[in-house]
Amino acid sequence: MKKALVISGGGSKGAFAGGVAEYLLKEKKNTYDIFLGTSTGSLMVSHLALGKIDALKKIYTEVNQRSIFNVNPFRITNKNGVTIVNIRHSATLLNFIRGSKTFGESKNLRKLISKKITKNIYDAILKEKKEVIVTISNFTANRIEYKSIKENTYENFCDWIWGSCNYIPFMSLLEKNGHQYGDGGFGCLIPIREAIERGAKEVDAIILETEINQINRMPSKNPFSLLFTVQEFMMEHVEKHNITIGKLAAKQNNIKLNLYYTPTVLTTNSLVFESNKMTKWWNSGFEYAQKRDHDNNSEFRPDMKTY
Repeated sequence: MKKALVISGGGSKGAFAGGVAEYLLKEKKNTYDIFLGTSTGSLMVSHLALGKIDALKKIYTEVNQRSIFNVNPFRITNKNGVTIVNIRHSATLLNFIRGSKTFGESKNLRKLISKKITKNIYDAILKEKKEVIVTISNFTANRIEYKSIKENTYENFCDWIWGSCNYIPFMSLLEKNGHQYGDGGFGCLIPIREAIERGAKEVDAIILETEINQINRMPSKNPFSLLFTVQEFMMEHVEKHNITIGKLAAKQNNIKLNLYYTPTVLTTNSLVFESNKMTKWWNSGFEYAQKRDHDNNSEFRPDMKTY
């Protein structure tokens, strides 16, 4: 019986997913045949497929803005312990003058992917015959594509991971084979149905949002912040649609579906990477999964959904 681990998009919030995955793999001793990720989830699935939890934790608790952006479109300040994010207008203007199609550039992330997801990791996954799949949005063909490690060379697979993570227009646009690609979350933020269609009979899905909306955003002060707010709005509703479709597919096919939501709002800007916060989120993810498992075995709780 095939079992799948599915991880949604969520930028820096991926650290929370890492903590949940650590509990599921190391403490609960779950084994999976299929690893399917979108955006930040696509960065995680290769390490998780080989059980390289410690290496993945090191990545997610040490990463910062420079690790991701070679042209950072955000100006980040801290006032009275509160992180304030604004647009770096000079950087975005220079980027446009250079001919870029996006406000920022995330080429440092592509270098990080090659450094951390090595050819040895790629070869080991193929040898163990694990199914590792990432979701990417093909803007040119107007479709969602699922890229399997089994069907791609090492360099191509690294490109697809990078493209899946690139939150357009704040990060780089992947241009490949005459097509333009970006964040897989624009079309499928949490690919539960894809896991089911690939034969999974049980799915653990880590969703980097709260189950019930807890956000009331502040009014936007400029076109850039408005654009970010609008895109976040659309992504959140894409995710809700994906979850609904996933639940229906699970019910129709008699699939056991375990959903792991974040219990609280972690951040309103998931493109800000602060190692201290991400370390805290990783630990919170582990503790949440541990508590969820304990409570689920002792009493029914409405936030612990199994379908």
